[in-house]
Amino acid sequence: MSQPSYIKLYKNGLLGERIKKAWDILHECRLCPRECGVDRTAGETGICKTGVKACISSFNPHFGEEDPLVGSRGSGTIFFTHCNLLCLFCQNYEISHQGYGQEVEPEVLAGLMIDLARIGCHNINFVTPTHVVPQILEALPLAIRAGLNLPLVYNSGGYDSVETLKLLEGVFDIYMPDFKFWNNEAAKKYCNVNDYRERACEAILEMHRQVGDLEINSCGVATRGLLVRHLVMPNDLADTSAICHFLAQEISSQTYVNIMGQYHPCGRASEYPELARPLSGLELRQAQEIARKAGLKRLDQRRRPSFAVV
Repeated sequence: MSQPSYIKLYKNGLLGERIKKAWDILHECRLCPRECGVDRTAGETGICKTGVKACISSFNPHFGEEDPLVGSRGSGTIFFTHCNLLCLFCQNYEISHQGYGQEVEPEVLAGLMIDLARIGCHNINFVTPTHVVPQILEALPLAIRAGLNLPLVYNSGGYDSVETLKLLEGVFDIYMPDFKFWNNEAAKKYCNVNDYRERACEAILEMHRQVGDLEINSCGVATRGLLVRHLVMPNDLADTSAICHFLAQEISSQTYVNIMGQYHPCGRASEYPELARPLSGLELRQAQEIARKAGLKRLDQRRRPSFAVV
């Protein structure tokens, strides 16, 4: 079994340099495209409501992720509290918007990684990591010294800064961003960002440059590469066709894509008539066919419980 890429960075001292650069960004925070400019090292907070310490809501072996992440022993997920995107229909609204969770020291975060590794998880899956990149990097050497040797998964909403992602080259072996919206008007309405499409395109291009197409070993477990999630929205509010064409033509026709059909009204979705119903089975099937016609060759096939209705 090959070593995760971060082991080399740690051994040659470059990981320490990345940690310093990441913390420097926090003085006038521009970790994500919102660029709030607050001094998080002094306890100030911006959109993500996170200061100097990461906040965690839960950690566990997760068996509801894509098959290449789950394998036979689960994906070791660490769910961070708060979010830089804040979709008003978020299915984890109490975590992302309401702040359910607990602040942790880097030693605790490192210990969670080791605990998940000892349980036998195939990877360490950081859920909503964009706003806590420095804290993850700070904890990583502690986990490495304790024996961590698993691929790391960057599981984000897709609203990521290329500047920050470049600090992560050689740290994360697997990137798993969402591509939520092509339509910036919808992104503005439901996430309060004007430039989601542009920033997601840039971020996914950078992620793919770093790790390439998803590589899966003989046991069916992902070891490196890009996996993109796209949540199909009612009434095609996300413009699935444009997203799929971008992925097939500008990233790779071999991009592993999960066309997700589990949208159902959560959070504040009921305030918007166009969001106030679950996705239909027909809409999901149409979206999957759109992805195939766009030229995407690797669509996630796992059959998992869904909230879609006929």
